[in-house]
Amino acid sequence: MVQKLDADARAKALADVPHWKSAEGRDAIQRTFVFADFNAAFGFMSRCALQAEKMDHHPEWFNVYNRVEVMLTTHDCKGLSARDVALALFMDKLALEAGT
Repeated sequence: MVQKLDADARAKALADVPHWKSAEGRDAIQRTFVFADFNAAFGFMSRCALQAEKMDHHPEWFNVYNRVEVMLTTHDCKGLSARDVALALFMDKLALEAGT
């Protein structure tokens, strides 16, 4: 069973992913990525989708042209979990490699 992060673990997790912000009105984190073009944004989403499938943990996201808006929360525990932080770190690494 996936555990929701307690207040201390949540504070540490948010420090580990400084580009992510708490989502207003939800126990979730969110970030917007901006890429050079649609191809780069879609490639990022494809690589993230493969990782999400391996983790059995899927993001809520929205894409328009070169922008990808992501929200991460764990529905199984109705809030932020270590899975969200792990996927956020993976996404941050991919975005850095892409030069965003």
